[in-house]
Amino acid sequence: MVFPGLSANDVSTVPLRYYLQSLNYQPWGWEQGFNFGPRTGVIDEARSKLIDTYETTGRKVSLIGWSLGGVYARELAKELPHMVRGVITLGTPFAGSHKSTNAWRIYELASGQNLERESANYDLPAAPPVPTTSIYSRTDGIVAWQASIQSPSPANPHTENIEVRASHIGLGVNPSALWAVADRLAQAEGRWQPFAREDKGRLHGLVYPDPARKV
Repeated sequence: MVFPGLSANDVSTVPLRYYLQSLNYQPWGWEQGFNFGPRTGVIDEARSKLIDTYETTGRKVSLIGWSLGGVYARELAKELPHMVRGVITLGTPFAGSHKSTNAWRIYELASGQNLERESANYDLPAAPPVPTTSIYSRTDGIVAWQASIQSPSPANPHTENIEVRASHIGLGVNPSALWAVADRLAQAEGRWQPFAREDKGRLHGLVYPDPARKV
């Protein structure tokens, strides 16, 4: 299940979903039109789709969220972990200040909600209790990259951060981001291993920067 970012709809995730389909996955969009924030009924509808898919297929569902969509993915995984195989987010702000994104004013205008009050209803920094990957970029341009860093979680050691070189609006079509998504999804259920950037070829340092670097 693929969630679009703020003020975007399922059209924005078509390249990502087509790519996943070419790998024999069965991806689908969130099917709720434009994402103008967690307005009344939005989370309920997403929850219903997740439950229906899990019950119909009998298999856990992978959740992928771009930007604000990643917040939905993370929170649904916290609520229904037994139905979720894993979570992958792309440029999602969940750590630090609620204003760590250049789009916070747009969020308040689009959703009609106060971001600070809305954020207080959730423990956004806490990782879901399922394998969780945050893909981020220091050249994002909209979301401060520090806001997409998942801190080590004693409750869930299966969390990680993968840096790519991309803009925020390009994360859903960036080859290195797409490869990282595919690599994470390809893992056998129950056999999670952290992303091995060293195995990606001679240019891995350019494609996947060393997470230990200071700048």
